[in-house]
Amino acid sequence: MTVRVGIMGYGTIGKRIADAIMKMDDMELIGVIKQTPDYESEVAISKGIRLYTYEDRINKFEKAGIRVAGTVNDLIKNIDVIIDATPDGVGAENRVKIYEPVGLRAIFQGGEEADVAEVSFNALANYDMAIGKRFIRVVSCNTTALSRLISAFLVHGYKIRRVRAYLVRRGADPREFKKGPINDVVFNPATVPSHHGPDVQTVLPTIDIVTMAVAVPTTMMHLHMVNIEFDGQVSKGEVAKVLEETPRILLFNSSSRKFESLAQIIEWARDMGRLRGDVMENAIIEDSITVFQNELFLMQGVHQESIVVPENIDAVRAMFKLASKWDSIRKTDLGLNLMTTGKNYNLA
Repeated sequence: MTVRVGIMGYGTIGKRIADAIMKMDDMELIGVIKQTPDYESEVAISKGIRLYTYEDRINKFEKAGIRVAGTVNDLIKNIDVIIDATPDGVGAENRVKIYEPVGLRAIFQGGEEADVAEVSFNALANYDMAIGKRFIRVVSCNTTALSRLISAFLVHGYKIRRVRAYLVRRGADPREFKKGPINDVVFNPATVPSHHGPDVQTVLPTIDIVTMAVAVPTTMMHLHMVNIEFDGQVSKGEVAKVLEETPRILLFNSSSRKFESLAQIIEWARDMGRLRGDVMENAIIEDSITVFQNELFLMQGVHQESIVVPENIDAVRAMFKLASKWDSIRKTDLGLNLMTTGKNYNLA
């Protein structure tokens, strides 16, 4: 079966998902819905992507010299699922106004509340819970990174007592020139916990997790400082082994390979020829891995623009029962040219 996919929105996340869909042999990108005729519309067309828009906006595209393939209704008649990559809250409105009336399946992003979907999704954590569901929510970049990290140990059989995570969030994406801060550290929020911990619990409900967050004036990546307490003692060596063989997790060494900042990780991705310099994996700072008896401390970088892209692909496969968990994860990773050497795709 080849799943016909449409995408609502072609911003930071939408355009990356579109590129990813076109690399999969069991999915076909039918088209993308945009509201504004702009340079991104021209980029999409240059890639052979068909554009659709609302009926009352067709004239705007025509005046801008940008040809659209049809209306929103034209697209949804010819797709099996829509991936909604619209701003926070818009997806929930779209579900009620557009998707449900025509019986269209949908995948939402982490900016939506959890009740927008039947399941909040992370491939490593709860792939099987999403099999056959009509509405799936792929959790946010920070929740994805935390869920992957925690699941790396769970699928290796470790029992976790609690997780405490401190998030230094980027102030804005590189393209968001109207956002900040530009010279401040913003409490995000000042209260404890931040929303990230409860959001992890929508994926891993039994995990005891508390998070705190601030936002800082950078666009590079988020940085997490994580403390995990296990049921029994662990060693630095076994922690490193778990992380090295878990898909979608990479280790960056500061002392031997001179990775000393998040900017250097992005630069590595660019030098490796990755489209847009994307790092879709958790970027673990290897030197930060420290163990005291049953407690683990580490830092990880989170590329907010791209880390959720593989999960959207896996969500499609789970929804349509195209593949088992590890078969899907492996197929996605190979299709996106992620690091697969040394990774174990036969875990629990």
